[in-house]
Amino acid sequence: MLANRAAIKRAGAMALAASIIGAGASFSLADDIVITDHENREVRLPAPAERIVTIPMPMASGVIALDGSDSKLVGLNPLSLTAIREGILGKIFPEANNISDAVTSTDFMPNVEALAAVNPNLVVQWGGRGPEIVDPITNAGLNTLLIKYGTEDLTRQYMTMVATAIGKPERITELVEWRDKVEKDIAAKTAAIPEDERPNVLYLGRSLSDITASGSKGNYNAWYIDLAGGKNAAAELEGSVSINREQIAQWDPEVILLNSFEPNLDVSWVYDDPILSLTKAAQNKRVYKMPLGGYRWDPPNQESPLTWMWLADLLHPEVFDYDLRAEMKKAYKVLYNYELSDADIDGIIWTAQQGDAAGYDQFKAN
Repeated sequence: MLANRAAIKRAGAMALAASIIGAGASFSLADDIVITDHENREVRLPAPAERIVTIPMPMASGVIALDGSDSKLVGLNPLSLTAIREGILGKIFPEANNISDAVTSTDFMPNVEALAAVNPNLVVQWGGRGPEIVDPITNAGLNTLLIKYGTEDLTRQYMTMVATAIGKPERITELVEWRDKVEKDIAAKTAAIPEDERPNVLYLGRSLSDITASGSKGNYNAWYIDLAGGKNAAAELEGSVSINREQIAQWDPEVILLNSFEPNLDVSWVYDDPILSLTKAAQNKRVYKMPLGGYRWDPPNQESPLTWMWLADLLHPEVFDYDLRAEMKKAYKVLYNYELSDADIDGIIWTAQQGDAAGYDQFKAN
């Protein structure tokens, strides 16, 4: 639900957001903001955080979307910065192109000196990945919020935690309702699709330096492939696993999704390859590069319902008729207060780079 809503009082909105998805956030009697993070740690802020560092990649653009500005984000992962610069967020918020990415390496190891230099009120870091990436931050006396990743429920929870931390708990309500509405709409329609009519879909998280496929256990890509009416071609794998072209040929997927993390990757990588060009996906022109908008559409983020609609339209055009361009324009107005142009949309969904991909003509501007 993307319609603008009347402002909800701060404490009431906090209770509502917490009750919706169990984020564990509340105010103490002293008006501290108290959040229970994904490692069951209590994070206490005396006031809304005004200077935030985000080490997990999707969270940087999430902070911008939740706050409606880039003013609170003072440090981020280098791969978050490349997404801002390569995607449209750097155009919408030009100053975001200059946010420090020295606070961490791409493997999430914090740089304590760089963190101290930007003086954050709150550092968002991955939870469940070991103390070596957390202890340097907490030992420096910095407030640290740990989040986990991989499911839609976790996504809604950490979005709520961050909205709470920046003092905008009411902001999360319409975003969660939008996610819930789109998810239920797609699920209701795909529930009637027989198993033998669900195409085998392969998502490749890397293709150029290495080839990685996403298995099914705890994997967000596998989750939305299933949601949109597909079957994960790499379901036998657990997690993200390096594979080779011969394995792809053996699976012979009907649809191949290429990641948006590698800027030089396009569909010719499949069509020009002597092995991959023989797959059903290549033969039927069903190879697609994942869009890159305010963030990459591959992992969970604030724009994920657009990912689900995009994929549902491509996998089952006989079932779904989402007007993706109209949905994107509505979403970007709410998320970023930005009016998308048709040229913006073409850039986000890689219209020129998709070649003559099957079904992509449905996304052309009228």
